[in-house]
Order: sequence, then structure tokens, then C-alpha cells
Amino acid sequence: MAIKSPLDTQKVRLTVNGIPHDLLVPSDERLLETLRERLHLFSARYGCGSGHCGSCVIWVDDKPVPSCLVLTARVKGAVTTLEGLAHDPVMQRMLDAFSEEHAAQCGYCTPGMLMSARHRLKQPVDGLDEEAWKDVLEGHVCRCTGYYAPIRALKRVTPHGVD
Repeated sequence: MAIKSPLDTQKVRLTVNGIPHDLLVPSDERLLETLRERLHLFSARYGCGSGHCGSCVIWVDDKPVPSCLVLTARVKGAVTTLEGLAHDPVMQRMLDAFSEEHAAQCGYCTPGMLMSARHRLKQPVDGLDEEAWKDVLEGHVCRCTGYYAPIRALKRVTPHGVD
């Protein structure tokens, strides 16, 4: 294992869930690692490390991104994790629906699914049917639910409208 020199680190100011953080991070550190190891925010999960599974989806500047692909030192916008949506009423309805539909069996992929789905609910919900929800969840790998329960849960939330 190579020893990194202090020259391989960068000072970054990262705003996560509305809270600014001044950090010194390795230049090659991914946002997922920063969130979990430095800020102790565990909703984003390591799945594939290549941006294909959706387990690590968070928002950067209000857009869903796989945090395993983003270098922390390159983040210039606000970061939102599932923890940052703890008081969001739409997210609460989504969590209730996931519980009622048993849509989170092992729960590993659930935070990423919820972040992508909540982002979609920020847009007009007209035409948001089962096929549309399949498109939203397309980039998420779930080996437990078969996607039926999460889609049922999300369809339960859609008719209520969103903010």
C-alpha cells in the first residue's frame, strides 16, 4: 500500500444536508467515502463502485448522482442525503408506503431508490404510472423485492400529489 503525502490532499468546503463542513480529504477520495467515513452519514451504501447499482445515489445540486463516482474535491454544490430529508413530508409518505408494501426487504438498495423517486416527485406527476416508475428505478439493482413492492409503494404516494 502506497503512503500518501500531504500533497495528495485537498481542503474542501462541503455543504451536506444544509450543514457546511471544512475537510481535508485525499484528492482521490469519492464522495461516498467522505459521507460514510468522515461525516458518518450511512444512508448511501457501497454497492458496485461503478455507478451501476444505485445504492449510493444522493443529490448534488438537487440532482441524483451515484456518489461512488464523484470525487469529493470536485463537489461545488449542495449535497443532500436521505438523512437530510428526514423532515420532508413527501419522503415520510414514501417511507410509510414502503413499509406498508414491504418494499424494503433487506433494505440495502432502498435509500438510493428513495432518493431517485423523491427527485422524480419534485417534477410534475402527470403520467407517473407504473411504467414511469420502472424508468425511475431502472438504474437501481434490487435482488430481494423483484421491484414489484417498491413500484406498488411509489404508486400509492403518487395520487396524493407532492409539494
